[in-house]
Amino acid sequence: MQKARIKLTSPDYKQLTEIANRILEVAERTGVKHSGAIPLPTKKLIVPTRKSPCGGGTETYERWQLRIHKRLVDIEADERTLRRIMRVEIPEAVHVEIELKE
Repeated sequence: MQKARIKLTSPDYKQLTEIANRILEVAERTGVKHSGAIPLPTKKLIVPTRKSPCGGGTETYERWQLRIHKRLVDIEADERTLRRIMRVEIPEAVHVEIELKE
């Protein structure tokens, strides 16, 4: 049996948990071992921008933030299970990486 490590990343927390739950449902239905939806540390991208368009006045800044959430799912899967996982519809906001290990 192969071991598949699935990495899910997305700025949208709700879509990410929904996709992780769907993948875990497929794994449970096919009856394979899995350890799942392990949350990894959230990456915060912070962009400070100047509030005033001209150079005069006091320096005031706005800090924009983009949070990238990550989940990790390990599955001891055969070919049939991996095909079913690949059929799960994934929105554009969620990025999926599947890594196979022996």
